[in-house]
Amino acid sequence: MNLLLEFNASFVSGMAMIGAGIAMIAGIGAGIGQGYAAGRAAEAVGRQPEAQGKIMITMIVGQAMAETTGLYALVIAFIMMGK
Repeated sequence: MNLLLEFNASFVSGMAMIGAGIAMIAGIGAGIGQGYAAGRAAEAVGRQPEAQGKIMITMIVGQAMAETTGLYALVIAFIMMGK
């Protein structure tokens, strides 16, 4: 009976680690989105240099929104690894 409980604890711990790794994959999407947004903002500034201020502010707000996905994934991964 004790052996079964040890197996269950190991299995749950292993699955939590796998889940944490999968949660970190969300960081890939956030990184791709941020790179794409920064590239498009650079192109926009190249076409309209006089609008640089508005473009940069909009890009920074968008970058912050996109990064929250990666940060949430990181927090969830740490929570899963702690259990």
